Amino acid sequence: MQWTSRQPFVPPSILDRALLRRAALRYAAHGWSVTPGAYLTGHRFDCGRPDCDITGCHPALDSWAASTGDDPARIAAWWRRRPYTVLLTTGNTFDALEVPASLGAHGPTSGPVAVTADGRWMFLVRPGSPLRPELEHRLDVIRHGAGSWIPAPPSRLPEGPVRWEIPPGRVQWRLPSSDEVQERLAATVAGSSRPVGPALVPRQLSRRAA
Repeated sequence: MQWTSRQPFVPPSILDRALLRRAALRYAAHGWSVTPGAYLTGHRFDCGRPDCDITGCHPALDSWAASTGDDPARIAAWWRRRPYTVLLTTGNTFDALEVPASLGAHGPTSGPVAVTADGRWMFLVRPGSPLRPELEHRLDVIRHGAGSWIPAPPSRLPEGPVRWEIPPGRVQWRLPSSDEVQERLAATVAGSSRPVGPALVPRQLSRRAA
């Protein structure tokens, strides 16, 4: 009998599912509501529903807003067969302020911050506060509240994976107030001479509850 140190081949899809499931369970263990999202197949997202014509990132479940939660058994079942994108639902435990890199890179560092590969920064904050007037008029600033969601690391989008700029563990999973974060972002807007351009990412209808 010959012994070998070569590790058995594990298909990438299985590794992806395990990594995504682990992340989803970790978020849920801290009370963050999770729902599965469509996953990349080629250049479009597939949610498994034959009648779905949404090609961008979107929830995989028809009634996702009612099905979201932090139950570990349900979450493990969701990621058992498909490498679903991990979506965090907003408006309950936290809101998310999504801004372009020109604002995000100068924003506060007191709470978790996720960044997409195309340069969208998502600040997780305590829920409930509307956008300040200085931010509300900008099409490239989005507040994700009730009925919305954000993709969470290590989910993959067409441009690349979502990553943590400031992981939640670094700040002990504490969330800053929305007013505090918005004040810093508004100060960056006021101090910038760059004109407001078109939105880098449109306000997607697919991010609202079905």
